[in-house]
Amino acid sequence: MKYYKEDSIVFYNGDFVKATDLKVDSYSQTLHYGNGVFEGIRAYNTDYGTKIFKSYEHYKRLKFGASVMDIPFNYSEEELTEITYELLRKNNLKDAYIRPLIFTGASMGLASSEESSLIIQCWEWGKLMGDQLLRIKTSKYERPNPKSCFVEAKVTGHYVNSILSRNDAKKDGYDEALLLDMNGNVAECSGANVFMQKDDKLYTPPRGHIMAGITRDTVIDLCREEGISVEEKHFTLEELKSADSCFFTGTAAEVVGLASLDEYSFPLQWERSLGFRLMHIYKDLVLHKRQPAMKAI
Repeated sequence: MKYYKEDSIVFYNGDFVKATDLKVDSYSQTLHYGNGVFEGIRAYNTDYGTKIFKSYEHYKRLKFGASVMDIPFNYSEEELTEITYELLRKNNLKDAYIRPLIFTGASMGLASSEESSLIIQCWEWGKLMGDQLLRIKTSKYERPNPKSCFVEAKVTGHYVNSILSRNDAKKDGYDEALLLDMNGNVAECSGANVFMQKDDKLYTPPRGHIMAGITRDTVIDLCREEGISVEEKHFTLEELKSADSCFFTGTAAEVVGLASLDEYSFPLQWERSLGFRLMHIYKDLVLHKRQPAMKAI
């Protein structure tokens, strides 16, 4: 897939430039060592115009990643949101995937570079994992140990783990990979969080060994609004293989159901599952057909 056209515009260090004119330093520490941070954000074409979903939360996480990786970055969430809306207008995109990336200056050493650059790109992109139920393989790769890195930061280098696990699953004829954590508990898939349904209740792994997904948090909030019982807890692969249903959540994937995990087929018909219900509620929310509930102060 080509992500830009001849006239596509990106934001780069304060200017809007053509994607085809973009030039970056080949000595960037991000390119060589993976010390950069990024976000995945979606904008939706709603009855009220183009709306970026949870822009503040995404840009707050981007700034968190820059902070823990000691990458200098001075934009505010409000500035980044304003820039992104202007970028969408310049590309005449009403429904788009948005990719901000903070990458470092030239440095062949291993101390964080004292310089950074910001690129924000956008393009039309459907659901990352499609609309069909997925066949999943338990990966031989584990989710990184939280004592080895900041697992809740979207650091570019961390996604080598995701690439390895997904490539391995695809080679064996599966759609995606499920990763366990260092203790053998279910963590997440290569690029999304996981929920399982058992006896009309949902379970999802707690923070600590996972990427704390913004879509995951949104689905948990929707469950509480809808009176759906949801619990954040550790569970094993064996427990997951006795679940009634299962689904993934993520900005790029949105909400997508699973058909099977290894040799186990989830027995509950997807259309009768809580995941299917939440998939439609989530879509109504991002399209502004549903107003988010007011949280108590």
